[in-house]
Order: sequence, then structure tokens, then C-alpha cells
Amino acid sequence: MKKIVLLLLTGTIIYSAQAQVTPQQRSPTAKEEKRNAKRDRINALIKQEEEGEIIFHKQSIFGFKLASDGYGLSYEIGRFQSQRVATLYMVELNEKKTANEKRFGVLTNGFNTNSVVYGKTNNFYQLKFGVGQQRIIGGKGNRNGVAVMAIYAGGLSLGLQKPYMVKVHRMNDDVSFKSSYPTIRDSLYVEEGGAGIFAGWGDVKVKPGVHAKIALRFDWGRFNETVSALEAGLNAEYYASKIDQLMNTKQKSFFFNAYISLLLGKRK
Repeated sequence: MKKIVLLLLTGTIIYSAQAQVTPQQRSPTAKEEKRNAKRDRINALIKQEEEGEIIFHKQSIFGFKLASDGYGLSYEIGRFQSQRVATLYMVELNEKKTANEKRFGVLTNGFNTNSVVYGKTNNFYQLKFGVGQQRIIGGKGNRNGVAVMAIYAGGLSLGLQKPYMVKVHRMNDDVSFKSSYPTIRDSLYVEEGGAGIFAGWGDVKVKPGVHAKIALRFDWGRFNETVSALEAGLNAEYYASKIDQLMNTKQKSFFFNAYISLLLGKRK
């Protein structure tokens, strides 16, 4: 009996000792090390922000914009004044269209080879220069949140009114040449298609103006060096002279639109 009790006691002690042995830890993989390093860096940035320090000093961002009256590209440089406020320097290149534009196809030997915007007198492009401010107003309470920023800016706009050129030929005449509306008349001319984006630049008219915008920016990559954001806003423009874009449409100097932009860039 004593031998049985002794064996049981010995087995219990051995089992307890084995249970207390710490298993050998697995070495983290390269991917896990990279993920852990990124988490630690973001946590450090969050701590710096809570202490009021400037996390990044500058940013450069490209934008792709779709507006209610056109589309465009933008480039922005930002200088951080504090961890919540940055000064922005912006340049944009846009094309503005009218809601009444109608494009129709042109048949050549039974094939639809080109198209024309009927009655379009001019393409209207804008090269815009602006200065503004970006201010964080909410969100991004943790590294997985989204920062909400208020954007307000204004500046100068250089409008370029370029004649919209069309390839045509006269009735009963096969000689093609380029012309524009309203010179083109359906009874005298037959449209062959658009003359291309490069036609008409020799007759560009410069239209100086000013612009201003307000927007909200939703940044889901604020604690990263990579900028990933959406911006939605309202834009107003005023030009010193009226803009001619389409036949039988009232010319105007003031434009107002809504837009949304996809923003991609870098912070340092």
C-alpha cells in the first residue's frame, strides 16, 4: 500500500512540474514583425498627437475630381502649423461643361467613326491657383477611425475659352476643312466629326477670374505616411467676362458646382 501511495505522489509531482514548464515561444515571422512595428509606430503617433505635438510636417496630394459640371485634376502641398491645422497650396486643371450638351454620332460609309457635340461653340478650361486651410474637426479617435477635416480655400482662376472645332464639308463638295458653331449651318455644311482636342488653340481667349470653395475631407489614413481620402464640397467661380460655351444658351460669368474628389498622396 505504501508503494502505491508513493507512486501516486511521485506521478503527481512530475505532472505538476511538467505543467509549469513554459512552452517554447515561436519566433515571429517577417510579416508579423512588420505588422507589429507598424502598430507600435501608429501607437507612438497617437500618443504624440494626444500630447499636442505635430505628427507630420508636410503633405503632397494628387486629386481626381468629378464635378456636377465637369471634371479635373488637382495637386496640393500642405504645411502643418499644428497637429490639427495645415496651410494648403493648390493648383487645379479642369474642364467645365454645360448640362445641355448633346453628343451625336457621325456615320461614314455606314460606320460610326466620330461624334460631335451639336451647337458647342467653345471648350472651357480652368487653371486655378489657390491657398487655403485644412482643419481637423472630428473623428480619428483611434488608429482605425476616419478623420473628418474642414477645407476652405480661394484664389485666382485663369479661364481658357478654346473654339470647339468640327471637321465639315459643304453640300455637294467633298473637300473637308475645320470650322466651328455657329458658322456651321446644317443647310450648308455636313459634319464629319470632331476635329480633336488640339484644334483651335490658336484662337484661345483668356478669361481671368476668382474662385472659392468649402469642403469636408474624410481621411482614413491619417496616421500613415500614405494619404487616402475622399473630399466632397461646393465651389464658386466668377470671371471678368461672360463665357460662351453653347449656342442658344445664356452666357454667364458666375458658376457654382458640387464636386467629389479622390485624394492620394504622401506625408512626411
